[in-house]
Amino acid sequence: MMIVYRGVRHLADGQLSLAFSHANWVWEVERALRLPNEAAIQDWALSWPSTARLANLYYVGVHFPGTLVAMVWLWIRHRPEYLRMRTELFVLTGAALVLHVLFPLAPPRLVTGFGMVDTMILTGPSAYPDNTTTGVANQFAAMPSLHVGWALLVAVALIRVTTSRWRWLALLHPILTISVVVITANHYWLDGIVAAVLLLAAMRLVGARSRYTSRVPGQPLPGFSRVLL
Repeated sequence: MMIVYRGVRHLADGQLSLAFSHANWVWEVERALRLPNEAAIQDWALSWPSTARLANLYYVGVHFPGTLVAMVWLWIRHRPEYLRMRTELFVLTGAALVLHVLFPLAPPRLVTGFGMVDTMILTGPSAYPDNTTTGVANQFAAMPSLHVGWALLVAVALIRVTTSRWRWLALLHPILTISVVVITANHYWLDGIVAAVLLLAAMRLVGARSRYTSRVPGQPLPGFSRVLL
């Protein structure tokens, strides 16, 4: 997966002008839809002490570790749900990588005209190198936000396997994530919305495949899961 991701990043290297053109288009669409202005949200949030650094720490330190911890717990305690979540994660990430290539998008922190600051440069820590065309991460793959998509999937997976009334607290993770990606100027609202739509499509696809294979004798697991196991 890392090799594939690096390859996708290099595909975007030659599309920088297109990425900034898409950024202006997304900004205009959001204003037409009357979505909250990201610059205003960031300006309000940064009026509180330490907000920038705390947001950076959540962005950098929770995305991969939080998803990994959830999957390990599911693998130990709820193996069927682990297989389901893993397959949904694979489908979601694959669809996102395709969209990263088809729709390169500069994040708001790289567009000076939007009036937003790069909180990672402001206070650290940063998830990206100073040069936007180096490193593993594709800095022009803002659409969709995998931070938001993965956070939503973690919350959904935990809610599906638990019965406690406290299970709904899992939704705090995607809520905090969408807030953080906006405050740090790494994503637009639309990036999160598109990620949620892709996740819903991935869940429906995996669910449909699971229902189909469950009717076939000798195939207890979804087809995707047998391939990825």
